[in-house]
Amino acid sequence: MTDLPDLFAPMTLAHGPAMKNRLALAPLTNSQSHPDGTLSDDEFKWLSWRARGGFGLTMTCAAHVQRIGQGFPGQLGVFGDQHLEGLTRLAAAIKGYDSLAVVQLHHAGMRSPKALIGEAPVGPSDDEATGSRGLSTSEVEQLIEDFIVAAERCDRAGFDGVELHGAHSYILCQFLAEPLNRRTDRYGGSPENRARPIKDILEGIRARCRADFSLGLRLSPERFDLDLMEIRELARQVLIEGRLDYLDMSLWDYAKQPVDEAYQDRSLMAWFTDLPRGATRLGCAGKIMTPADALACLDGGMDFVLLGRAAILHHDYPHLLAADPAFTPIRTPVSAAHLRAEGLGPEFVKYMSNWKGFVEEPQTEPA
Repeated sequence: MTDLPDLFAPMTLAHGPAMKNRLALAPLTNSQSHPDGTLSDDEFKWLSWRARGGFGLTMTCAAHVQRIGQGFPGQLGVFGDQHLEGLTRLAAAIKGYDSLAVVQLHHAGMRSPKALIGEAPVGPSDDEATGSRGLSTSEVEQLIEDFIVAAERCDRAGFDGVELHGAHSYILCQFLAEPLNRRTDRYGGSPENRARPIKDILEGIRARCRADFSLGLRLSPERFDLDLMEIRELARQVLIEGRLDYLDMSLWDYAKQPVDEAYQDRSLMAWFTDLPRGATRLGCAGKIMTPADALACLDGGMDFVLLGRAAILHHDYPHLLAADPAFTPIRTPVSAAHLRAEGLGPEFVKYMSNWKGFVEEPQTEPA
């Protein structure tokens, strides 16, 4: 059985510095950056406060690698050198608090709103439901290159590493999903071909960034037109191939069973914790709120956990837990004032108001 001190044990990575503990900030949409993707003071505050609060790894929101890959308003950009100044400032601040500074690289693909990007979104194949068009082979090659160049830009900015967003039906996940990827070139058809963009990006980043640059990958194990056994096989491959430092599984709920009834003889998490991983670390996110939740993940075979809602509620969750073994997060709903006091800017508080039951309804005076 793991115990509280295990959450504060350092975790080495194959490349770059170790995490000082097993608590990472999950990549969270917050809609706080400027319209051109440059870093705002509000986003800087949100992230630097989490580093200051003791998280061993502080990851940005999904940051788009192409202008047309933007998925939501106020999204951080990494697609041009105009973003370097803000990225450099952010990396220095996070590392100044002894937290690993990581950018999550992202492209929304067919989920990019046309009204936001000013043109039809793109994806692996034409999609009538979203109005997206399928990329040509040369455009897929350019997409792969733009992910790699974005990683190089993060390297230049001083970040410790990057994570590829291969989950939640964004573009890399769309390539993995057979119903969405009907291509007949080398990027479609077999599971190997559909995973080729991810593999090529990982190979390119490892070859072109500095030797101690850490590299992660986020995967969804199910939903989003994905096949659990295909994702398990991809996870098996990337865990043992030696390019990745960590695999981040987005489970939605760490304790849940698979949706597919054929695989409900064990938890969804257990379909991945039994895989050989060599020096690659395995982490997960999904309704990890209390210390008991985090310890249950480690007991189940995870090396570390990524906190989302809990980190929104308490910027200093690790420090609070280290000081008080009986610490439990505040219950939701919470007031907007509480969130502002935890370092969320007005746009982030507004965004969180869309999460059912998270933010208290404003009180109205009787007529």
